[in-house]
Amino acid sequence: MSLEEWWRDRMEEKRLASLKEVERRLGCQFCEIGWLDKALTHQSFINETTSTEKVSNEVLEFLGDAVLNLGVSHLLLKKFPEAREGTLSMRRAQLVKQSSLAFLFKELRLEEHLLLGKGELSNGGMKKSSILSNAYEALIGAIFMDSGFYQALEIIKHHFEPYLQTEPPSVLLDDFKSLLQIHSQQSFGVSPQYRVLKESGPDHDKQFQASAIIGGEVKGTGWGRSKKMAEQEAAKNALDEISTKSQAPNDK
Repeated sequence: MSLEEWWRDRMEEKRLASLKEVERRLGCQFCEIGWLDKALTHQSFINETTSTEKVSNEVLEFLGDAVLNLGVSHLLLKKFPEAREGTLSMRRAQLVKQSSLAFLFKELRLEEHLLLGKGELSNGGMKKSSILSNAYEALIGAIFMDSGFYQALEIIKHHFEPYLQTEPPSVLLDDFKSLLQIHSQQSFGVSPQYRVLKESGPDHDKQFQASAIIGGEVKGTGWGRSKKMAEQEAAKNALDEISTKSQAPNDK
């Protein structure tokens, strides 16, 4: 055995041990652990390796995105069977957005098991929400390919069920402007606009009032200690107003 082959075997043993730890943290044992290895291999690593056996997680990410959306939709419909389509869409969008998936990936402490190229590592790749969220989607895709939809659904349920509350938790559902943006584009085909209505108080303790406007109509107003906070509160109140109207019985 050459020195190069000896080092390669050592690295493969180390990688296998790393993947076994990921299985333990996921609570999921793979029939073919190669799927898990692929899910945790970033394209930047492929670009810097001479190995012809390694494949990046891009295709699994594409698949995992679809599986995740289906799984979360299933869980939401079971949890809120009377909710309107728009409300379910908004909740799903917040649960599967980039920052939420990156948060879950970090909660599982999987960053150290993700293969990145040296260049990406030096650029802080282990902390980039885009990379971490894509890796989470790839994990779901890998579970689907290895064990099918119902196993993937069990993992999705385990990860997301704590956040399927009547009131969205602030850890994942904290950006009401993004949520209103999604709903406004889907329902009205336009983006919401924000307008600062007034300022009050001394310089050290100012309060701002802002409004959220969709299609020229004020949908919500809010107060905050900064313009951004006031806009977030206005977006939250706009969503509450829209949700209330969508759930009201139609006049006959």
